[in-house]
Amino acid sequence: MNQELIGTLDQTIVLLQQHRLDELRELLSELHPADLAEVLQELEEEDRTAVVQLLAGPTAAEAISELEPEEQAELVTALPPAQAKAILDEMSADDAADLFAELDPEKAGALLDLMAQEEATDVRELLGFREDSAGGIMTTEFVAVQAHRTAAEAIEQLRREAPSAETAYYVYVIDAQERLVGVLSLRELIVAPPETEVRAIMRTNPVSVHVNEDQEEVARVVQKYNLLAVPVVDDQGILRGIVTVDDVIDVLEEEATEDIYRAGGVSEAEYETDLEGAIWPSVRARLPWLLGLLFLSLLSGKVIETFTPLINQVSALAVFITTMAGGSGNAATQALTVMVRGLATGEVERGQLIRAVWREARIGLVTGLICGLVLGGAAMLWNGSPWVGLIVGLALTINLMLAKAAGSLVPVIIQRLGLDPAVASGPFIATITDTFSMLVYFTIASLVLHAVF
Repeated sequence: MNQELIGTLDQTIVLLQQHRLDELRELLSELHPADLAEVLQELEEEDRTAVVQLLAGPTAAEAISELEPEEQAELVTALPPAQAKAILDEMSADDAADLFAELDPEKAGALLDLMAQEEATDVRELLGFREDSAGGIMTTEFVAVQAHRTAAEAIEQLRREAPSAETAYYVYVIDAQERLVGVLSLRELIVAPPETEVRAIMRTNPVSVHVNEDQEEVARVVQKYNLLAVPVVDDQGILRGIVTVDDVIDVLEEEATEDIYRAGGVSEAEYETDLEGAIWPSVRARLPWLLGLLFLSLLSGKVIETFTPLINQVSALAVFITTMAGGSGNAATQALTVMVRGLATGEVERGQLIRAVWREARIGLVTGLICGLVLGGAAMLWNGSPWVGLIVGLALTINLMLAKAAGSLVPVIIQRLGLDPAVASGPFIATITDTFSMLVYFTIASLVLHAVF
């Protein structure tokens, strides 16, 4: 929060305490909805409710729409029924559906009954779709005209419907069965001669997505074609809604956050950070991962224990244990990051997976050779033994190649199993590479020393 908003927040609290409500209403009416939402977030629950009750329905609806859905639900349920109805009727259908998704069925039903019938019907329709699908994030507020209408008739329809539409930059063209047949921009419609039929100026075969399309794929379509909105159709090609670019930005942020947390072995319970909250939810969320990886890491210890006689014979080998494990873990994490991002953005497609893994393995081989030469040379000079240098250099070369291959292969395997590749987390892959790097290191040491001595 910037200094100006901090000042507004302080003024809000003072005016509330002094019951100078007219001044407070005037102060808040000048704020952008996003700034007003930020002020609301910082207020105590009772003060937040009091502020919302001061605002007109449209202003309150815009501000509340900027909050997280769980915060919206908490705030709306705390309002008197009449105020809640005024706000819900002003909210866009997709925002209202996100809010209702946070409520238990009984509360959601009670609030839906308060809404105007048309708005409630739209919300119920959206709630029927999977939350992370195109249908789940679309809005049903758009402008669609019949192909046989003239440009003048379409503009007149636009004047009537645009105030309630999510966006009017695109005008969608439908046939008598409401199937999507074309699209035109607002500019194209305005500059067309008034008597021209829409079908003569529309672009056919418009880019669209299916209602059940995953939200990540919707975001990729919007990004690829530089759209401000993308139409959503069902199996029959009927236009059901649109997904706007602001919703796509939310999807991208949500998916990026989810992937980052999962790559660190952090569960959904911690996606929202509350620095003032209790630590136990975080402890419960992280502990299963840590315990599981702890027992998995015992395999590394078991490998080292197996080769204890070898370490006793050549104590210099112990010096490079952490370097060997750390180098492999770092290499695997790099490959994992590249592959997870490629899978998430669609840059690495299904037919390219083997090539992507092979590329990372080759990168691992080259980087391994260079790092192996450097570390092997250092080990030889340090210990005065060419055999220790050979063991360390050769083991690091092989380990980096295998680590790169594993870091890129594990997400692919997980995706083939129908799971999110981001769950191939950094801690998981690092623990696996720790074990195999020790196995490779001491196996090579055994073979070399056995051949020499």
